Amino acid sequence: MEIKSRTLEITILSAEDLRINNKPVKKNAFVVVWTDTCNYKSTKIDADGGSFPSWNDKLVMDMPLHTRFVTLQVKCMASGGGDKTVGVARIPVTDFIGGFYPETCLQFLSYRLRDPKGLKNGIVNVSVRVKEPLQACSSRAAASPIGIPVDGRKDFGVATGIPIWNGYPSSSLLTPFAWN
Repeated sequence: MEIKSRTLEITILSAEDLRINNKPVKKNAFVVVWTDTCNYKSTKIDADGGSFPSWNDKLVMDMPLHTRFVTLQVKCMASGGGDKTVGVARIPVTDFIGGFYPETCLQFLSYRLRDPKGLKNGIVNVSVRVKEPLQACSSRAAASPIGIPVDGRKDFGVATGIPIWNGYPSSSLLTPFAWN
């Protein structure tokens, strides 16, 4: 059986200092969480929190193995019935998978939001964990060493690298994916 996704449990806790056109959000904020172009869920609307909304909504979603970012879009219901994007945050999957803590460990994270112009616009607070960790590979694959022998030794060492980021292009922060 081939595993194509993991189960992600993400709780959208709250947000801080939300603004639209440099004015505080008055009410009706909510968050849409995207794990890929076809998989998204939304929190309930916080009708009273204003620019400091609180949801505490737990969303359980499938997260495909190819997912590199989980995208959070904070929105606000407009008086005309539509919605306006307040800000977007892209959470690298490596922030909660493959680090120092087990995947199933609950982690509390906060991310800066960027508005549609790419400017800083508040903070969103979440907790994340993988409910079902990726199953171990076959025993044959696990038995084969990974790495390169050093100085003719028979053991296979591990090298650790730290990625260096120059930053994201501002256009990649505006939409969760390539669509508009």
